Amino acid sequence: MHLRLTDEQRMVQKAIRKFVEKELMPLENEVLRNEREGKPGLSEEKLKELQLKAKEAGFWGINTPEEYGGANLGHVMQAIVTMEVSKTFVPFRFGGSADNILYYANEEQKKKYLLPTINGEKKSCFAITEPGAGSDTRNIKMAAVKDGSEWVLNGEKTFITGGNEADFVMVIAITDKERHQATNGREGVTCFIVDREMGWRSEPIHTMGPSTPASLIFENVRVPEENILGELHGGYKLGLEWIGYARWIVGARAVGAAERLLQMAIDYAKERVTFGKPIAERQAIQWMIADSAVEIEAAKWLVLNAAFTLDQGEDNRHLASMAKLFGANMGNRVVDRVMQIHGGMGYTKEMPIERWYRDARLWRIYDGTDEIQRMIIARNLLKGHVKLGQFL
Repeated sequence: MHLRLTDEQRMVQKAIRKFVEKELMPLENEVLRNEREGKPGLSEEKLKELQLKAKEAGFWGINTPEEYGGANLGHVMQAIVTMEVSKTFVPFRFGGSADNILYYANEEQKKKYLLPTINGEKKSCFAITEPGAGSDTRNIKMAAVKDGSEWVLNGEKTFITGGNEADFVMVIAITDKERHQATNGREGVTCFIVDREMGWRSEPIHTMGPSTPASLIFENVRVPEENILGELHGGYKLGLEWIGYARWIVGARAVGAAERLLQMAIDYAKERVTFGKPIAERQAIQWMIADSAVEIEAAKWLVLNAAFTLDQGEDNRHLASMAKLFGANMGNRVVDRVMQIHGGMGYTKEMPIERWYRDARLWRIYDGTDEIQRMIIARNLLKGHVKLGQFL
């Protein structure tokens, strides 16, 4: 058993950390100002400029296979990179990547969708959630009806990340209603690649946080047969694979943000004086700092274990749910403590704490709510799908 990063992993971590501190953190005030004015935190031009700087430094396609020009660093490194980038709220992402399920594309689809996405020429999004089917993904209603060599899609998807900007969507729709009902939603649904120009439209959903997801409206949108992603009626499996990957990534984001926030609290506690002493000498403050540090480390190892298990080619869904559940809740507790330590200043928009506070609340909802994660974890244990301690 080895519980330390390799020299190569440590080198990549330090390089990413340097990039974040040099290129991203100096933009934080600008991002806060833009968001207060109702603008995107970063313009598309600025994001591309930063991505090219990262590419020059060797960071392009962090987990993209080498055959597509990526670095293919593995999932543990993806977790480490995510933690480092999440130490700032600047909305940056490294270029050269694509959604994990897009690699199921056939050769023609890869040329038309996968490669342009990796190269930054096209933007994609994934859509399964509907107004009446959030956590209960088996309850989706969007239908796709065969008409000659095309499928006609009708319905609505909601809370779709990236839906306002996407050039195409990978959307899940029912293609065999009877089969869908007979299998409790596990079969009879298909994933389609649908270009925006085929006729779907997006409507922004304004939230309490910095993100603006979208509703996607499909009204008699005609999609050619060749735009089926993967197998006909095999969309549910693809949906689970997309969601499963996203879950432990949420935990990694929470770890990175919480580490930065806790360091802010430590620095402030040393400087802030009340009744003649720095508040760092007050037991109440010390315990908040101690509890936060312990929880961050626990979440970090849950995330790394989920990533490591995936790198071994093993099923990590149980661990992904644990990493997501604990990590998201840990992040919420830490940001709350950090705001409390900062007092009134933490509540103002002069500091980024309140911004992180609003952002963190979403971690417990998207990609599977707390309640869904608890249901999954308990079900796996009670039905014997997972044994206690089996992941050592």
